[in-house]
Amino acid sequence: QTLLTDHQISYRLLRHEPAGKSEEVALIRGTAVSQGAKALVCRVKITSNQRKNVLAVFPADKQADLAAIALAAGGKKASLASQDLARELTGCEIGAIPPFSFNEELSLLVDPSLRERHDEIVFNAGRLDASIVMRTEDYFRLAQPAQAAFVHA
Repeated sequence: QTLLTDHQISYRLLRHEPAGKSEEVALIRGTAVSQGAKALVCRVKITSNQRKNVLAVFPADKQADLAAIALAAGGKKASLASQDLARELTGCEIGAIPPFSFNEELSLLVDPSLRERHDEIVFNAGRLDASIVMRTEDYFRLAQPAQAAFVHA
């Protein structure tokens, strides 16, 4: 919220029952599942002893292709980060991670389809019982993410 306020970006904060699944929270929020910006923390193998952490953000009604994430990040293979690593890198529980990286060790990668479908996106505000709705273009302007296609059609 501070980031959005500091950049004078208008948004709506929704308080709701805690929910971790995209379909469940969309129903509670009264939004389309496809408006949800889902964020996955991935570990990408770059070389045999080098790893890169990536926050992959995409529409919540799609599935991420880990091989495509690895390729986009310049690596060979990607896997989901452990719950502990995800918490360490984001300060949030899995399911509550917003689509912004506040950690220099966590690269932001967004699938461009997130930009193409809705004027507004919605995402968990770092907790399971609060969400933020904001203009899609404001998100891309503020986050300045690297972009690559990595969702299954």
